Amino acid sequence: MIDVCTKKIAAKGLDVGLSFYAFFENKNSNPELLMEAATWWIKTHRLDHFEKATKIKAMAESDR
Repeated sequence: MIDVCTKKIAAKGLDVGLSFYAFFENKNSNPELLMEAATWWIKTHRLDHFEKATKIKAMAESDR
């Protein structure tokens, strides 16, 4: 998550938003990991569909 956020921020700036789908090249290639990310995003943290990458990066870093 941290690497993806860092790349998105570098490419598009501090205001770039993303959804949990941003962490998957093919959204159906690893359904278990997709569900884990969705649970972290939706159930655990109750985030909106799109959030700022800077926010997600900080959250992921604090969850380490």
